[in-house]
Amino acid sequence: MPSRASTPAGFVPARPTNVKQSAVDPGPAIGLNLPVTTATRTGDLPITATAPSRLPVLESEDWLAVLVGFLSLLLVLAGVRPALPEFGWATIGDLSGAVLTSQNLTKALISGAGIGVLAGVGVFFMNGSIPRFVLGFPIVLGLAWLSQLFAGHAGISSLGFEYVIFALGLGLLVSNTIGVPAWLKEAARTEYYIKTGLVILGAGMLFSDLARGGLLGIVQAVLVVVPVWFVCFWLARRLQVDDELATMLATAVSICGVSAAIAACGAIQGDRKKLSYVTSLVLLVAAPMIVAMPQMVNAFGIPDVVGGAWLGGTLDTSASVVAAGEVISEPARNAGVVVKLSQNVLIGVAAFILTIWWALRNPSRSKDRLGAGVIWERFPKFVLGFLVASLVVSFLIDPSLVGETKGVLAGLRTVWFALAFVSIGLETRFADLLATGSGRPAAAFLGGQAFNVIWTLILAYLLFGGIFFAAPTFD
Repeated sequence: MPSRASTPAGFVPARPTNVKQSAVDPGPAIGLNLPVTTATRTGDLPITATAPSRLPVLESEDWLAVLVGFLSLLLVLAGVRPALPEFGWATIGDLSGAVLTSQNLTKALISGAGIGVLAGVGVFFMNGSIPRFVLGFPIVLGLAWLSQLFAGHAGISSLGFEYVIFALGLGLLVSNTIGVPAWLKEAARTEYYIKTGLVILGAGMLFSDLARGGLLGIVQAVLVVVPVWFVCFWLARRLQVDDELATMLATAVSICGVSAAIAACGAIQGDRKKLSYVTSLVLLVAAPMIVAMPQMVNAFGIPDVVGGAWLGGTLDTSASVVAAGEVISEPARNAGVVVKLSQNVLIGVAAFILTIWWALRNPSRSKDRLGAGVIWERFPKFVLGFLVASLVVSFLIDPSLVGETKGVLAGLRTVWFALAFVSIGLETRFADLLATGSGRPAAAFLGGQAFNVIWTLILAYLLFGGIFFAAPTFD
């Protein structure tokens, strides 16, 4: 390139046509939209043009999940309520005559396209590859729909198996057989999907529902979460599991499985690979528990309400509690839902405490002194969205409108969660699971879950069995 040493001040020579444009020489289109910083001279004053940067809120996965979740809530409350496909069937005739009809498939395509657009907006702002996402998302969505179709069979649902098990299984099948190409990985965004689903879940966490169970549900939730967390964390550390993984394992066991593990990972700024391990482990262990626990309640003559409270304190998702509770009775299901809702509310409290505890336990990992700014920076923002959605819907939205939109929001939440669990499977390989910690993290998780099952049953008898308090009714 010719030297500019003899160029008069204020004069910019024309670009030679045979010189290739470089990163530091963007050409004559000088303005505020340049992709890099450049400088020319006008007299002796430099003029600098800098590329515009997006707002931090539009580059954060947490904030984008909150924004997409809130946008979904606003659209539904404003009257935009997509007709979601039906998946319930018992016979081949039901499958062909109700599920696989052109009308139902059209519902799936239209609602899926809408969810894909919302998800794609977040991917764009996270600097993802939109072409790859457009190619991969229909595959992930198709597997999510297929998981709901399997779970919609009357015989399967009666056993307590829910879509999350099939979503994980289908993802694992693809990942561990044909593999996951790069274009499909772009659409497998576990945390983004589940965080968005959790924000929408907040709209279903009504304080009036919690009030029906009085203080007993909240008391059991607290008395379960605290001891189980410490026992699992202690056991993991004794088995030489590192602090990060031990924290995620303990939080998943004690609160509500995958959702709590993701909140914990955000609070401690943990390793995403370890999070993937924990979420896969949670779901693999949950499958036999969903089937076995209701059978144990019936076989041992455990009172229905006590059994429901036991399910609510040990099973890791609200959907699994509902499915397992219905195998017992309606009062058991209702008791389990109250306890599980009480535990879910503790996600925000746990994330806040973990943020402070982790910063104090690992001061060398942060250059800044612990303060409100550091806590705010580390606090998982999607948890805030979850709590705000719950408060707004509980106290600011007309109850009749809440009732009208409850089913649609539940359906949308299910789709986001199904996408997340398919993605977990796509991101997980059995070889990696077996190699992680030589089985020690899995042993710690199983030990913590065993303590959880026994301790929660004792508490359920003490609080809901009429021993110290009058047994509540959940008809």
